[in-house]
Amino acid sequence: MADGKLPMFEFSDFAVAMLRFLPAETAHKLTLWGLVQKFGPRATAPDPGILKTEIWGQQLSNPVGMAAGFDKSGTVIEPVLNMGFGFHDVGGITPLPQPGNPRPRLFRLSQDRALINRMGFNNDGMEAIAHRIMNFRQSTSFGSEKMVGANLAANTDSKDAIEDFVNLYVRLAPLVDFLTIDISCPNTKDGQQFLSPGPLAALLAALTDATKQDTVPTPRLIKLSPDIEQGQLGDILTIALGAGIDGIIVSNTSANRPASLLSRQARERGGLSGEPLKGPATQMLASVYRQTQGEVPLIGVGGISSGSDAYARIRAGATLVQLYTGLVYEGPGLLPRLKADLAARLAADGFSSIAEAIGADHR
Repeated sequence: MADGKLPMFEFSDFAVAMLRFLPAETAHKLTLWGLVQKFGPRATAPDPGILKTEIWGQQLSNPVGMAAGFDKSGTVIEPVLNMGFGFHDVGGITPLPQPGNPRPRLFRLSQDRALINRMGFNNDGMEAIAHRIMNFRQSTSFGSEKMVGANLAANTDSKDAIEDFVNLYVRLAPLVDFLTIDISCPNTKDGQQFLSPGPLAALLAALTDATKQDTVPTPRLIKLSPDIEQGQLGDILTIALGAGIDGIIVSNTSANRPASLLSRQARERGGLSGEPLKGPATQMLASVYRQTQGEVPLIGVGGISSGSDAYARIRAGATLVQLYTGLVYEGPGLLPRLKADLAARLAADGFSSIAEAIGADHR
């Protein structure tokens, strides 16, 4: 550059490359610190009109969100949206603060462009995060074209996980645009107990009761595991649709380890995310779309690191998509590149909006 300064996105990508020399969790903490200190990138150009997306009666400027797990305690809500995301899923949030699992608990699989985490829902707890979301709402300059959601989880030592979820719903529903009920985390002892039909039905019934006093209930989503067998998936979807769920996120991290993994840390315990999830998560999303016949919006996540990946998920049935691991390897410059490429692919195929492309592969 003539003035000797790098554009913000290029500088940030360089910083991300330097962070890879640090342990993964240390690098993540430094990233959050940098965002809090306003060192992060800011999107300066408006999103292409073709990327406008409507969901639950709300218009978003683009369909790309930050996935849960990046901002566990809601400390960087505004900086994340400033990067150019259309929405942000904060958490996972538990009623009480908890430290999570012992370290090390986050591992880079660089050869596989993947991560394994067994963080264990480390977060500052419901009350602290609720206050941060309230402060954001009161001070933000963002209009209605951005959404903030909360990813909910029971405390690891909870004696009544359903009560935990109900308490989280009651406290956070008035503050956010959607709530994700995380029933599929592989990183805690009971993180997948609600993938069984009986417990899931009981949980969703309790949450439905909690919504009865709401004038306008906050949209409730469930987040599925990519490891669910097809027979089990059908049962889960029947129960979820019967309970009036408002959306489904496909998918969470995976406990499976593909034989193709090359990195020496591939056998670490925890949830696998990133490139190896691209195929399984896309296939599951397509299956969920077919089985639900587009009855509820789907959010695609897992291995998305390009406009092509996002477009494939939309054509498979997703209304929105989420990123996290892709940013670890591509840096924040991924987001503007992805959105520009997604807009170009939509236009090239003759679509005038995201809505027209949703589920196109099934038509």
